[in-house]
Amino acid sequence: MDLSVTLALSSPTEHGEQLRRRQHSLSELTYAREEDATKLETTRSRLLNVLKRHEDLKERLSRDSDKLIFERLQKEFEAARVAQTEEISIDDEQWNDGLLATIREKVHIEAERKAMVNLANIPTDSQFQSRTTYRIRNKVIYCLDGARIGIQYETFFAGEPCEIYHCVLESKSFLEKMTVTEHTLPFFLPIREVETDHLSSNAIRFIDHLEEILQSYIDRREQVRLIKELYGNQIGELFYSLPYTLIEFTLEDFECKVTVSIRYSDLILTLPSQARVLAWPLRSAKRISAADRRAQPVPSRLSYAENALKTLSLPEAYAEIVLELPRALKQMFYSQESD
Repeated sequence: MDLSVTLALSSPTEHGEQLRRRQHSLSELTYAREEDATKLETTRSRLLNVLKRHEDLKERLSRDSDKLIFERLQKEFEAARVAQTEEISIDDEQWNDGLLATIREKVHIEAERKAMVNLANIPTDSQFQSRTTYRIRNKVIYCLDGARIGIQYETFFAGEPCEIYHCVLESKSFLEKMTVTEHTLPFFLPIREVETDHLSSNAIRFIDHLEEILQSYIDRREQVRLIKELYGNQIGELFYSLPYTLIEFTLEDFECKVTVSIRYSDLILTLPSQARVLAWPLRSAKRISAADRRAQPVPSRLSYAENALKTLSLPEAYAEIVLELPRALKQMFYSQESD
């Protein structure tokens, strides 16, 4: 018999056997899903803990590796501050390409003058020893040695000073584009991407955008620190990414487990672009019937909580959520009982 005929005759049998095996596999899969459902929350909790430990380790490693750069730049910027003879406060209208071009020209002229003095052994002229710095909002621009421009970023939260960050720009000549040679920004903030997008085409935008990114990062971080200090005993699990653009936590002091997840779609945001708050009925809750305890719990969205997270700071939103939660849960249980 021809081989193709044999395959054609055996195909229905093989196909039936495949269907039986698939049906058996589906039955096993259904059973497995029901069995694994009870372990879902435990697995999720363990995963969050592993991720948090991983992020903490990365942060500690980055601090150690950047420590030498930070200390050296801090000393250099402090020396530049001490050596300054004048600080000029600049408003938003004065902060423009013309001023930045003047600063660039200044550092290159000073670098060339120093090189000539060293070659010819000429005494230094006090007229050229003046050092001017420029303050624009929460950043200070220094003229550093070696034809470099230093930007010092000062960050704040609730009116109190936080970290200071540094960024050093350099170019081979006044006409060539500047590049970032050194900085003390956290490694997880995308300074190289911002440099590629803006520095060569719009240096003012680059400098200002870094200020926005840094200040927003501090705002998000301090909001998380504040809810940990104020409500740490009410929070079960707490997870956040290093730039604090993803934050998740749970509340368990009620007749249900509330899971909160917020995301920031842009690094300059201080209010979440997305918020998801779910209330999971606990099997031990008094309002849950025996039949419902055996079934897989179905979460309910808490819209009022999601709106609060999108419009208020995290500590304010947290207080609003907890204040309204008993009423919202009562309404949720009443609606489920009516159904």
